[in-house]
Amino acid sequence: MGIVSLIFLPALFVVTIVCSESQCRNFESIISFGDSIADTGNLLGLSDRNNLPMSAFPPYGETFFHHPTGRYSDGRLIIDFIAEFLGLPYVPPYFGFKNRNFEKGVNFAVASATALESSFLEERGYHCPHNISLGVQLKIFKESLPNLCGLPSDCRDMIGNALILMGEIGANDYNFPFFESRPFDEVKELVPFVISTISSAITELIGMGGRTFLVPGGFPIGCSVAYLTLYQTSNMEEYDPLTGCLKWPNKFGEYHSEQLQVEIKRLRKLNPHVNIIYADYYNASLSLGQEPAKYRFINGTLSACCGVGRPYNFSFSQSCGSVGVESCNDPSKYVAWDGIHMTEAAYKLMADGLLKGPYATPPFNWSCLSSKIKNKNSLENTILFDE
Repeated sequence: MGIVSLIFLPALFVVTIVCSESQCRNFESIISFGDSIADTGNLLGLSDRNNLPMSAFPPYGETFFHHPTGRYSDGRLIIDFIAEFLGLPYVPPYFGFKNRNFEKGVNFAVASATALESSFLEERGYHCPHNISLGVQLKIFKESLPNLCGLPSDCRDMIGNALILMGEIGANDYNFPFFESRPFDEVKELVPFVISTISSAITELIGMGGRTFLVPGGFPIGCSVAYLTLYQTSNMEEYDPLTGCLKWPNKFGEYHSEQLQVEIKRLRKLNPHVNIIYADYYNASLSLGQEPAKYRFINGTLSACCGVGRPYNFSFSQSCGSVGVESCNDPSKYVAWDGIHMTEAAYKLMADGLLKGPYATPPFNWSCLSSKIKNKNSLENTILFDE
């Protein structure tokens, strides 16, 4: 999300999951839509070399890839950890890269993307830079199918055997007006439109053969360094005493997530053969700020690793990736990466909370995972957490 999307993604093994109907399904690929929370390089691929996004410059990518990849973090994203867990390759960006192999996954998520069309937002006075909305992403996906999978029957099989990641999307629909200090109630009026747009995209993909969806809710934006900086106040009653987060933006994030869950329940009733999993990004992220020491975030959760400016090490005018802006020595001790996005360490914990519980509804059931994948992930977890 450089006002993009908010903070507040090897060898192939076939992995199976039991859906709510106790039918095992093979995840042969990942299909992704969304914004910078899932963008693995699309905005970079779409950008002119004379106008590259901040994610094209160090220190982005320094932790894992050791160079910028277009991801808005120091390393891997939630989608990357999901791919690792499933034994699939990292999901390649669709835009701007030739000769990519999309057989095991394709990513249409673009940093700064909104759920709603640019024209809808522009009519209400909200400026949306280089916006590849959810509808545009879905349109391009449909147009690309002959090249991705060939015959319509083959494409239906591909979509049916994929884990479809629907976002996170919708954050920027709210970020753009909130970053212009628009009134709470005015921005709240957008929520039904955002939810309806996400629902329509899921419905369209179900019609194309989609059977398993992971649909993320919103983040606790009151814990976002950007929001804390912009809406800083001396009135301590505005802050949660436990986390230090602003209360009213978090209430907004809760409202969006609640309304999305209501719509997901409606879609499940209409499509009982489809597994629609709600990903609780809100509580998965909030938990990191509630118990930072438990997760080894010794530098707290409300200061950006990469940035400048007091008191949260963030400035809208001088963002991470700009000349003269440095990152901290150890991003793994921070939740916030650049003031809008999170560190690889935070995304890893969120991904674990989705894949292993308790932040996915209904929970994933890995009872029919191959023993090889189980052993592989068990080893990884031992290395990461039993130091």
